Amino acid sequence: MKIAVLGGGNGSFAAAGDLALAGHEVRLWRRNPGDVEAHRAQGGTITVIDRSGRLDARLAVVTPSIAEAIETADLILCPAPAFAQQAIANLAAPHLRDGQVVFLPPGTFGSYIFARAARDAGNRAEIATAETGTLPWLARKQGPYAVRISGRGARLPTGVFPQRLAPHALDVIERAFPNAIEPCGDALSGALMNAGPIIHPPLITMNAGPIEHFDKWDIHKEGTQPAIRRVTDALDAERIAIREALGYGAPHFPLADHYSRDGEPWMYARDAHEHLTDSGDWSERLILTEHRYMLEDLRLGLSFLASVAGLAGVKTPLVKAFLAIGSAITGEDFAVTGRSLSSLGLGNLDRAALQNLLGEGFR
Repeated sequence: MKIAVLGGGNGSFAAAGDLALAGHEVRLWRRNPGDVEAHRAQGGTITVIDRSGRLDARLAVVTPSIAEAIETADLILCPAPAFAQQAIANLAAPHLRDGQVVFLPPGTFGSYIFARAARDAGNRAEIATAETGTLPWLARKQGPYAVRISGRGARLPTGVFPQRLAPHALDVIERAFPNAIEPCGDALSGALMNAGPIIHPPLITMNAGPIEHFDKWDIHKEGTQPAIRRVTDALDAERIAIREALGYGAPHFPLADHYSRDGEPWMYARDAHEHLTDSGDWSERLILTEHRYMLEDLRLGLSFLASVAGLAGVKTPLVKAFLAIGSAITGEDFAVTGRSLSSLGLGNLDRAALQNLLGEGFR
């Protein structure tokens, strides 16, 4: 299959390398022409490091032209942070064509942002956009052209916009992630599976002291203590209550299953958290006010949860508390700069109208 991967970060490198090794034709778009030139000069490969060793994955194309990257793609994968989605969607929008599938792992409702960008650009191609609950790789770059993968997604609950195109979209995505994709309904259901806004806000705020004190801090090992886990479970209960109030059924993929060796398997294999912490890749210098966990998962992810909770009539005291704490830490009002149904142009829709849009799209 022909796949375009958008971005040059940890997730994009893991995606491009892993999918190329699986036999797909992968085109990697990187925004900076200097980075592209250097990557081409190196040979246009990505070294994938995992438990089985090191393998070099050769990419079909590395390009600064998003049109060149996506022109022949069946699947367009965008693992970039949520705060980069709008800019990337605007660049891609004029070039999308009938039958293509855009997949955001995860999305924070970015699937709607890509679809709206195409419509706003006057592109009437029938495309499907989709998102899932987590990045399918636990990964960190090891230098400019290598990435270590300590875990891979095993169950990826995926929602599609518009939902009427789900059979086609899920078939295409399944070819890239065989036996891992689990349909969960529409794109909003997919967005409400996003684990990042549940895992990361407690880690980035409740560890604020050691993060600012130590030169390096492993937020997933030293920072995941029982008290924080209890708060994470309570925050996740608010997410699940929103899903249930909107009529989305189980499984809800409770985060507790990620850390447990009992119960239902989660999105990664049961030993994924141990392999993540054993890798040492997350022992790093963290800048509290600039970290992705703060600016993506807390600012955008939790503000979106708060907005949808308002539509569903669900009280979310912890969501609001973390938004207030994050705003105080950064000096930025996340209620204003965050992501909401209103900021996405959907604030005037009632539940029935939103449900119709999610199902049928813009037609």
